[in-house]
Amino acid sequence: MQDIIIIGGGIVGLATAFKLKETQPNLKITLVEKENELVKHQTGNNSGVIHSGLYYKPGSLKAINCINGYNMLLEFADKHKIKYNLCGKVVVATRKEELDGLENLYKRGIENGLTKIKKLSVLELKEIEPHVNGLAGLHVPYTGIIDYTEVSEKMAELFKLAGGIIHLGQKVINIKNNESTSIVETSSMSLETKLIINCAGLYSDKIAAINKEKINIRIIPFRGEYFLLKPEKRHLVKTLIYPVPDPNFPFLGVHFTNMIDGNVECGPNAVFAFKKEGYKLFDFDFQEFWESITWPGFQKVAIKYWKTGLGEYKRSFSKTSFTKALQRLIPEIQKDDLIPTHAGVRAQACDREGGLLDDFAIIEDKYIINVCNAPSPAATSSLSIGKTICEMALKKLKF
Repeated sequence: MQDIIIIGGGIVGLATAFKLKETQPNLKITLVEKENELVKHQTGNNSGVIHSGLYYKPGSLKAINCINGYNMLLEFADKHKIKYNLCGKVVVATRKEELDGLENLYKRGIENGLTKIKKLSVLELKEIEPHVNGLAGLHVPYTGIIDYTEVSEKMAELFKLAGGIIHLGQKVINIKNNESTSIVETSSMSLETKLIINCAGLYSDKIAAINKEKINIRIIPFRGEYFLLKPEKRHLVKTLIYPVPDPNFPFLGVHFTNMIDGNVECGPNAVFAFKKEGYKLFDFDFQEFWESITWPGFQKVAIKYWKTGLGEYKRSFSKTSFTKALQRLIPEIQKDDLIPTHAGVRAQACDREGGLLDDFAIIEDKYIINVCNAPSPAATSSLSIGKTICEMALKKLKF
């Protein structure tokens, strides 16, 4: 008998496991992960940005958890000697129509308590990023870079040292509820527990739907493809360089990330993936594809954003188009400067009405806490999200 079973070995599941053991060491907690290694999907393909909380609506779960999580992450990294660099970033307006969006970002950042952000003139922008092309910019000194796989591995280590159990290679295939407990059936074992915490990422909607006939959201997978700058062109990027995002679309646009390992990453785009773990251009799973395209909310999204979607697909198929998007920020970038690298798939919750959920979404009932939407900045926010879920779990278990 377990007190809690956590489904999913990404950074949110591990942060939740770690915070629970830290708060209540005597709890019997088991984490199950379907892969043979931890953080294989969203966390393992993360570009490693420590987000400041600039973009998120003041008072939203994203804003609160990002800002709290930011401070908790830095404290955790300092304590466990995990390397990070608060290199800062610039958000750049390259067109006149983006200037209002840049001003709105500045106001939102101030509302979120980021008092050190600064508006930049063209000359000030060039002082920070000499190769950037822009009409104006915003400097965000809080932003940094870190290796989230290393952070996650440390959380897993501490969880196990505290008596927590991790089972790898255990895909959850069913959940049965009794009067006061649940049975979690995996590919090769059954575990009884008082409470389940679902942190299954791309499959969180599937887990939630096992015991909840009508769930009003579905996870739609969006693949993001990246390139690396070849070594002799890394000098073109000093910090992190972002465009002004489209406020109607929950993605930040292609950007440059100066990574903790010394590489400079370019991307990602955001294209609908035909498979939840479809990291390659032609990866396809008919059932998952069908479930996505028949979801009423996704159909509304496709109709609303078809032009944007076509542009993203064009960049996916054409390196020339991807290069042009990057040249808006750094005109010196050439097609031959880009080296293809990994892709990531983002779990984006979409409601039945066609809303791409921007905020974190946690759905709970008697037996289970479902983390059904935890997109970026979930990695930055992970310890804060973990603490929030921990408090919810302990309340359910009457601690």
